[in-house]
Amino acid sequence: MTDFNATKEMFHLPEGMIYLDGNSLGPLPKAAPAKMAEVMEKEWGDYLITGWNKAGWMARPTAIGNRIARLIGAEENHVMVGDTLSIKVYQAVAAAMSLQHAKGGAAAARKVILSDSGNFPSDLYMAEGLIKTLDRDGTLGLELRVVAPEEVADNLTDEVAVMMITEVDYRTGRKHDMAALTAKAHANGIVAVWDLAHSAGAVPVDLAGCQADFAVGCTYKYLNGGPGAPAFIYVNPAHADVAEPALSGWLGHDAPFAFEQNYRAGPGVERMRVGTPPVLANAALAAALDVWDMTDMQDVRARSIELCELFIKEVEARCPMLELASPRDADQRGSQVSFRFHEGYAAMQAVIARGVIGDFRAPDIMRFGFTPLYVTPEEVVKAAEIIEDVMVNALWDTPEYKVRNRVT
Repeated sequence: MTDFNATKEMFHLPEGMIYLDGNSLGPLPKAAPAKMAEVMEKEWGDYLITGWNKAGWMARPTAIGNRIARLIGAEENHVMVGDTLSIKVYQAVAAAMSLQHAKGGAAAARKVILSDSGNFPSDLYMAEGLIKTLDRDGTLGLELRVVAPEEVADNLTDEVAVMMITEVDYRTGRKHDMAALTAKAHANGIVAVWDLAHSAGAVPVDLAGCQADFAVGCTYKYLNGGPGAPAFIYVNPAHADVAEPALSGWLGHDAPFAFEQNYRAGPGVERMRVGTPPVLANAALAAALDVWDMTDMQDVRARSIELCELFIKEVEARCPMLELASPRDADQRGSQVSFRFHEGYAAMQAVIARGVIGDFRAPDIMRFGFTPLYVTPEEVVKAAEIIEDVMVNALWDTPEYKVRNRVT
């Protein structure tokens, strides 16, 4: 049984703040500064370049990947940490397209990457960029097809090569049925790529059980790895030794220190390495995962649903001018709750100014994330009271709250 009082004590949370934005950036684990200082002073400071061997820096992306694997239902040694989420999306989709091409025949003739309008724009941008790279003059007829979230299943046709879906919608928290969509994709000869940016650490994920082909995700949201923390990529064991990494970086080579002129992909998920491991960032992420080692994802999910249900009940009773944008059914929702309001940006700024931290997503979404590791039911009720004060008394209706910051 997860002790959420104990996990809350593991984070630095400013006095008087109710933090409901862990779905965008998780708070600082208290152990992270000391862990990073140890790596900086002892390992980097004393070992210098020998730290790659003495401190095992090169092995950490795999070791950390295995710790994340437990949270996403992945097999051991099939998750690799490094680079950014956008890079990992590109790698996964490119590898998925290559798998189809390698099959030949009708599979190679498939032209469509299928996604949905709830996907994060960066994923769509990376798919667009890949298509431009593969089909610069348009003669291949490659296409990124974007449909409404509820229309994905009906569009898994024999035209589709790759299904690229974010499991939990970043705006509304709408949750796709990974098992059902993956099964239907496979039944139709489609390779399934899942983005777990709003799933890892938020909801139980079973990549192995669902037989997902590829998955990617970030570690700075629910996993609390810190701003710019490295991303991860999962490759199904069936593809691990044949997937072609479009970004054939030096560290993905079978023998990097042989310094061969031509690329030979490394074994398994190791081939999905690109750049040098971010040693300091990995130290912070490792400290965050120490907290996750204290948890069970089923407990996290049960408490998450409790917190979200309480928040919806309290806000709807107090603020009739806010419209629920998230699914009401908890089974169809991740670990966030979103409300629509025509002046959502200004309203969120007013709420933030009073110590409740959420965020805004265009055009009108006020978004709140719920991480049981440090959010309590008492804080949920208090947050609703503050939101009520802002909304009922129109405290948002001042010029200062309507000036858009660069980051919303």
